Amino acid sequence: MEESRIFSEQRANPDRSAPGVISRIRLENFMCHSSLQIDLGDWVNFITGQNGSGKSAILTALCVAFGCRAKGTQRANALKDLIKTGCSYAAIFVEIKNEGEDAFKPETYGNIIIIERRITELTSSIALKDHQGRKIAQRAKELDELIDHFNIDVENPCVVMSQDKSREFLHSGNDKDKFKFFFKATLLQQVSELLEGIKSHLNAANAVLAELELSIRPIIEEVRELREKVKNMEHVEEIAQEVENLKKKLAWSWVYDVGRQIEDQNVKLEKLKQRVPTCQARIDRLTNRLDELKTLLGDKKAQITSLMEKTSDVRRIKEELQSNLLLAKKERAELEAEYFRGDSLILKMRKRVRLLEQQLNDTQEQLLKDTQAEEAEVEKRVQKLQDEINLVQINVSRLLEEEKVLTERLSIAREAIKELGKEAHDNEKKCRGLYSQLQAFQQQQTNKVTAFGGHKVLSLLHAIERHQRKFKCPPIGPIGAHVSLANDDTWALAVENAIGRLLDAFIVTDHKDSLVLRACAREVNYHNLQIIIYDFSRPRLNIPSHLLPLTSHSTTISVLRTENPTIWNVLVDMGSAERQVLVPNYEIGKDVAFEQRIQNMKEVYTSDGFRMFYRGSVQTTLPPNKRIRNGRLCSSIENQMHELERETEIIQDLIEKGKEKKRNADIASQEIEEEVRNVKRRRIIEERTFMSKQLTLKDMKSSRSVETIPDTTTNTVELEQEIVQLQDDIQSKGLLLEKVRLRMIKAEEKANHLKGSFESLCDSAKGEIDTMEGAERELLLVEEELNAAEAEKAHYEGVMQKKVLHDINEAEAYLNELKRNHQENVRKASIICPEDVVMALGGCSGSTPEQLSAKLNRLSQRLLQESRRYPDSIDDLRQMHDKKERKITKKQLTYAAFREKLNACEKALELRWSKFHRNANFLKRELTWKFNGHLLKKGISGKIMVDYDKKLLSVEVKMPQDAPGNNVRDTRGLSGGERSFSTLCFALALHDMTEAPFRAMDEFDVFMDAVSRKISLDALVEFAVNQGSQWIFITPHDISMVKAGDRVRKQQMPAPLS
Repeated sequence: MEESRIFSEQRANPDRSAPGVISRIRLENFMCHSSLQIDLGDWVNFITGQNGSGKSAILTALCVAFGCRAKGTQRANALKDLIKTGCSYAAIFVEIKNEGEDAFKPETYGNIIIIERRITELTSSIALKDHQGRKIAQRAKELDELIDHFNIDVENPCVVMSQDKSREFLHSGNDKDKFKFFFKATLLQQVSELLEGIKSHLNAANAVLAELELSIRPIIEEVRELREKVKNMEHVEEIAQEVENLKKKLAWSWVYDVGRQIEDQNVKLEKLKQRVPTCQARIDRLTNRLDELKTLLGDKKAQITSLMEKTSDVRRIKEELQSNLLLAKKERAELEAEYFRGDSLILKMRKRVRLLEQQLNDTQEQLLKDTQAEEAEVEKRVQKLQDEINLVQINVSRLLEEEKVLTERLSIAREAIKELGKEAHDNEKKCRGLYSQLQAFQQQQTNKVTAFGGHKVLSLLHAIERHQRKFKCPPIGPIGAHVSLANDDTWALAVENAIGRLLDAFIVTDHKDSLVLRACAREVNYHNLQIIIYDFSRPRLNIPSHLLPLTSHSTTISVLRTENPTIWNVLVDMGSAERQVLVPNYEIGKDVAFEQRIQNMKEVYTSDGFRMFYRGSVQTTLPPNKRIRNGRLCSSIENQMHELERETEIIQDLIEKGKEKKRNADIASQEIEEEVRNVKRRRIIEERTFMSKQLTLKDMKSSRSVETIPDTTTNTVELEQEIVQLQDDIQSKGLLLEKVRLRMIKAEEKANHLKGSFESLCDSAKGEIDTMEGAERELLLVEEELNAAEAEKAHYEGVMQKKVLHDINEAEAYLNELKRNHQENVRKASIICPEDVVMALGGCSGSTPEQLSAKLNRLSQRLLQESRRYPDSIDDLRQMHDKKERKITKKQLTYAAFREKLNACEKALELRWSKFHRNANFLKRELTWKFNGHLLKKGISGKIMVDYDKKLLSVEVKMPQDAPGNNVRDTRGLSGGERSFSTLCFALALHDMTEAPFRAMDEFDVFMDAVSRKISLDALVEFAVNQGSQWIFITPHDISMVKAGDRVRKQQMPAPLS
């Protein structure tokens, strides 16, 4: 057995309130230690010793005590393997300080919490004890709660970096290994795995819900089919009822139809009987007329017979003379036509001769003129055309120049109009912004709450009142309505820039209340509501003075006043209001932010809205945010409203002037456009004229070169020959025409002689012939009238026998038959139903029996078909439909509620993923800043590039002796010490980004040379002291260059026993 060893430094560390700090570690039968106790300081602890002295066992015991599995320590496969050889158990005792505001259940455990972990061959146990050693809890759940409270993650390499992790991390140059280290150290891996797990659970839930929704589709289809069947059955009942009603209407419709036919037949019979006396009167009148016409016809025939005997010879001579006269007139007409045709032909031939003679003279004269003046005329026309072309070309050039100048003027005018339009748009936009601010101030005068969300926040507050029973605790908000400036309004803009994003937020006590509040916001269409979850039971935070910025300037929290402790706590925890320093102007802000380097100060805000902060070696100054609305926290806004009204009036005046300028510019632009169009139109006309004249000139020159004097000699001879020929033809035609004229005179004399003889004969026999012709015309008229009267009498007699009397007999017979049918139909219809029933159904007016019968047949056939399709009872179908509909409706409502909850979870998961990626990018940039800051202590610079998609982390280091641009991108290209130091800087950067009450590193200075080790140790000590956590460094190397002090404790492990 190894003797018990207790190590402690004589010089004690100063006391501080640091909950979660390890004050003592005691081991029994653990690995190489039989009994070991180590007291640790609250700040920096160095533990040195030879290899094999059991230094690394301390970190292994620390990991096991806080619940780490055996494989996670990389020292054993099972916890029983950590028991010292030859012993039956091992025990680990870790004492943790439990003081201060963040203490873990101080009323139960006191100021010290003892974690006891016992390991046997078969099992292991955990116990939590108070400061007096009394056992309080022995479940892993209680230990997990303590670990979560103090944010202790021993598997995080930035909390506990074991010997194996140090060697692997410091020696490895693999970008993927560095990424894994960074991903795990910043807890991004834990969050990513948690979100992936949630995503898989949501996918599984979606699949189950989709399967459930799919399973009810057949039932929904059955309900739909049943509903359709019930509807169809109801329709079948309606059809059956309508069929019965149609049968009743049809029965009485036949009765009413026969009655109407009887009435119509009676009217028709009366009309037929009225035709008999009329027809008989006509027949009698025609009989009398026939007797008169027969007597008159006999008298006329006797008269004509006597006249014919007297005029028979005269008639024969007259006919012969009339025939000869017609022949003579025909012969004369033929000769006159022939004479006129010959005379017309001779006139045409003489006219042709005159034309040919004129053409012959003109040809001879033109020949003389052309040969003398043609050449001079053509030359003169060419020269004139060329002068016109030159003048048109000058005009085209001048118009082109004018068009160019006007186009430039038009472009300048349009640019000016565009600038005026842009200026007017900017002024209108600014005016609308001023109007909205003024309206917001007016609303704020009415109700201060509207300054932090407008009318929507009032609607939200009403919704919260309606649903107040659903909240565990009533929400608090908006935060801006519960805070005010302590003194005057000097810092209103600075405070608005510092915590303005929190002023519109609401505070709830748990996640369930946040969901209820989110539902209220959706109800009133208040989107993007910021909700903060905070414990309402926490008392008002009391911030120690050493945690506040050491400056005489005010902080954001110091100029605010609120009666609600929860709002105070939120402004501190969520807004870091106690670390935001307010200064009067820009120059003082630069001095405070970048020169004084005040501890615990996060940001500096000036009274006019500038924001300044220092991150690593980077100084950042941000200008005032124009979108931030000033005055929401001001006690009086009258002056701001007057200023806004005055500024609005100025802007409106500028807008009116700009509109006037734009109108004038538009008018000028239109005038220039009109001038451009006119010049362009004139130019086009001149160009067309120029082209036309050029073509004319070209044609003139070409025709002049090829034109020749025609050979007119041949034409003259031909004309003379044609004239002689025509004169011969005229002479021969004249002889023939004279012969025709003589014959025409003889025919005229003969016709006149026959006409005189015919006229003398007619005059001598005119009296007798006129008397004869009159008697013949009268005889013809009498015969025609007699025939017409006989035909009309025969017609009316036929009408009387075949039409009038026959129709009367048929009508009487049909009327009797209708009366018998009416009696039979009334009897049959009365059997079916009384007449009163039909009248109650609306009667049968408007429909004939045939129409009702056709409709009844269609409905009966349809009723038969529908009855065959739906043989079930309609009551059974309704009962079955209602039962299934209630069942499926209940399931649909349940699945819809599940779907809504899943959608809400998916939206929340998407929001968390977006926050995760945003924080990952922030951590990437912060890591580069802090890494470069630590490298600068050795005169080295570098940067870190993280690729989350490819899961790679590359380190780029630039040594002082390197040439510009010759950077070492792979740390394996450095020496062992340089690589270890750069990797250490990388680790410190990660440490600076994580929070834990204590941190431990084993063999962190491996592979370092003496210079790198000294620089690394100085950097570690400085970082550890400034960082504020408890640090435990384990190394086998000499650390004499580290000076012990109030915050640095060094302990030496004794050499291992042989």
